[in-house]
Amino acid sequence: MDKNLDHIKLTASELSYLWTSYLADSMSVCVLKYFLVHIDDNDIKSLTTYALQLSEKHVEFIRGIFTKEQIQVPQGFTEQDVNLLAKRLFSDIFYLRYIRNMSKGGLVTNGRVLQNVYRQDIRSFYAECLTDTLELDSKAAMILLEKGLAMRPPVIPYPQKLEFVHKQSFILEGLGRREALTGTEVTNLYADVLTNRLGIAIAMAFSQVAKSNKVRKYFLRGKDVSLKHIKVLSSYLEMDSLSIPMGFEQEVTDSTESPFSDKLMMFHFNLMIYAGVGNYGIAISESQRTDLVVDYSRFNVEVLKLSEDGANLMIQNEWLEQPPLAANRRDLAKN
Repeated sequence: MDKNLDHIKLTASELSYLWTSYLADSMSVCVLKYFLVHIDDNDIKSLTTYALQLSEKHVEFIRGIFTKEQIQVPQGFTEQDVNLLAKRLFSDIFYLRYIRNMSKGGLVTNGRVLQNVYRQDIRSFYAECLTDTLELDSKAAMILLEKGLAMRPPVIPYPQKLEFVHKQSFILEGLGRREALTGTEVTNLYADVLTNRLGIAIAMAFSQVAKSNKVRKYFLRGKDVSLKHIKVLSSYLEMDSLSIPMGFEQEVTDSTESPFSDKLMMFHFNLMIYAGVGNYGIAISESQRTDLVVDYSRFNVEVLKLSEDGANLMIQNEWLEQPPLAANRRDLAKN
């Protein structure tokens, strides 16, 4: 097989995934460097150091590819977007839960990327990213278990006999409501409540330290949206007497000194929103209750509107970098 890749142009998917990964990883480098300044627990510090090394490795690889291919390297995030001297904003426990959430998102993203890339060096890169992220996730999960901090999904009864669905009302509640949730529905509800809990903590922290009043209000609005979604999602678990994840607000300090630029915090928050849209989409595809599907669909509309307003706010402040675009053939024809 020809090992020379100079003549193989990056596809739209390969270029776009690398571009997005560069922004996300350059942001992670800033965030994790700040985390490391304030970590007391040695296990969590070791985990955070490993996560930082992975993000730095990713940034270096992508920068090398872009330079070789003569592609403009994104601005991303730099030392100007982080203040390492800022006071502690989060607890060690929050850092641990944050990295676990970050690794879960990375597993989903890298797995999806690999389905759409073909150039061997890019495939090898994302395959390594997936392996590294799996290692990071395993380490984070183990530390959570060892410290008694793991929030495991609820337990449901084991099936004792073979059964088949006999009524259409299993799916269409209008013909007779199915009160019991399936195991998959429980999993998604619990995970989505947990993710929204983390989002509330981050929104609260960012609203405390944001310099722009518009940015501050945006974070508070995001917090309100998450609170509303948690209330609805939790009601499904409560009806089946299932446990609900607790919040993380207590893991945020009272500091008002910003460790990050408003640009970084806006990008970070919108990255979480995009992940939330994906989570809700998966929940819709795996739900067999129409009431759940309706609620998740409504949530996605609200979240997409929040995302659009966030993008507009970033555009107004010239913080939103333009992603790679296909050629506009109509404009080219005019010229």
